[in-house]
Amino acid sequence: MSGRRFAVIDVGTNSVKLHIGERAPDGTWRTIVDHAEVTRLGEGLDETGRLRPEPIARTVDAIGAMAAEAAGLGVEATAAVGTAGMRMAPNAEELIAAVRTRFGVEIEVIPGEDEARLAYVAATSALGIAGGVVVFDTGGGSSQFTFGAPGRIAEQFSVNVGAARFTERFGLDRAVPQATVTAARDAIGTELSRIDGREAPELVVGMGGGVTNMAAVSLGLEPYDPEAIQGTRLDVAEIERQIELYRTRSADQRRELTGLQPNRAEVILAGACIVRTVLEKLGVDSLVVSDRGLRHGVLVERFAM
Repeated sequence: MSGRRFAVIDVGTNSVKLHIGERAPDGTWRTIVDHAEVTRLGEGLDETGRLRPEPIARTVDAIGAMAAEAAGLGVEATAAVGTAGMRMAPNAEELIAAVRTRFGVEIEVIPGEDEARLAYVAATSALGIAGGVVVFDTGGGSSQFTFGAPGRIAEQFSVNVGAARFTERFGLDRAVPQATVTAARDAIGTELSRIDGREAPELVVGMGGGVTNMAAVSLGLEPYDPEAIQGTRLDVAEIERQIELYRTRSADQRRELTGLQPNRAEVILAGACIVRTVLEKLGVDSLVVSDRGLRHGVLVERFAM
């Protein structure tokens, strides 16, 4: 028997992701499509507090193309979710209305706590984790943290610490002096104060485009291979090496690095700084990378019937 296909569109602050999964009669899932397009929806959001017309237009077009792709592949239903950028912007309804009118897709802006929970479900189910764990999912506009163990969540929350926001604030899309990186890391540390003073976990799992791109650079992957990324370990020495790699290069020079997706070149330095700060605050010297994310959790929760 053939499976039934369902799609999830994840509208993030920096990129829009499409995941199409096929559910077999025995309940198992097979990935049909999984890709992202960087639309930089949050461009200028930190400065103005609103979504600008150009990023909205880029994002609407990307969602439309993804909806058409899903329809062409026989998807029965599509769930679309919006995250930090849309939570923060008072004019997010402009984007929601445009997508609804043009493509018949309804975007649900989900709370940060739901985003953290769904990412946690996706990470822990895929990696076979046994002990205490912290899962963090860092994106363009926010980072989600979940503390717990498989099957049990002790605490979860979202903080407005994202790569796109800090890239704009400190001009990290280009080569910068060490002092600029130090200032950015200090500011990130201040905004991540909620994770201070905790006992070091047995395991930290990192998710999101910044983390998976850092893993790809570490492995020298080209093209990107999600199965190779899944379960990769990044240690502090490698993260510090990559921070220096990005700090000393322009965006165009970063695009030449093997493993780095070209559309991540502007925001990767900020992403690496966030990852390094998280590990420092949690008192651990490495993390395990999960290629799974919010979209996988939404797929299972909405369509595993």
